[in-house]
Amino acid sequence: MFYAISFLCLVAIVIFAFRLLKTKKPDTFPEGWKQLLVEHVAFYKALTPKQQRVFENRIMIFLNEVNVEAVEFELEDLDRLLVGASAVIPVFGFPEWHYTNLSGVILYPDNFNADYEFGHKNERRNIMGMVGTGRLEKQMILSRKALHHGFSNANDKSNTAIHEFIHLIDKMDGATDGVPEYIMKHSYSIPWLNLIHKEMEAIHKNKSDIRSYGGTNQAEFFAVASEYFFENPKLMEKKHPELYRMLQMCFHTKN
Repeated sequence: MFYAISFLCLVAIVIFAFRLLKTKKPDTFPEGWKQLLVEHVAFYKALTPKQQRVFENRIMIFLNEVNVEAVEFELEDLDRLLVGASAVIPVFGFPEWHYTNLSGVILYPDNFNADYEFGHKNERRNIMGMVGTGRLEKQMILSRKALHHGFSNANDKSNTAIHEFIHLIDKMDGATDGVPEYIMKHSYSIPWLNLIHKEMEAIHKNKSDIRSYGGTNQAEFFAVASEYFFENPKLMEKKHPELYRMLQMCFHTKN
């Protein structure tokens, strides 16, 4: 009986701690960060004042849940802010979203190779970002240079950090396959696959303005197309109306 009571008390403590963690309010949005968002994040600047406050709150929740660290450079406020913005932008249409498959983001000063080397003496430093697997499960590695470049031109259809967070969204259903079942209604899966392959064929025939890397496979197409969608929605709506509407439905956004 004593052990049973002890066990129940332990369970009660765990449940209480979990609820306390879930209801913990995020830290106050730091003074000065708002101006940084206005200067660097076009998505935020286009929001209404009320939506901006929600965006700020979502960034603080993300930064409370996910550790951001730098390798061989001193992490700055803008680095953390751009990582947070990259995480929030694609899931802004989902009020209760949490990246349960991510615990940390590691920032390298520059692009890196398959062995995670980034020094100038290292070869093939062509990786700008990746979602970790194996011993790096639940980790994301990003090039700081690529992170900042993604927000330097709001209309270039490319953003490495958003690309990697799209992979995480895709992975939420257990498979990074370009079909985000976690956020897409099952009835749309077949039309989505048909659309993917039609658009990928156009890429392979050099008849599309979607970045060629999107023709690599379904997962990369989803990530590349999503970059385009969030970076330059008006152009996508004009050039790829069917794809635009599908992504609009997928991400619960009115753009």
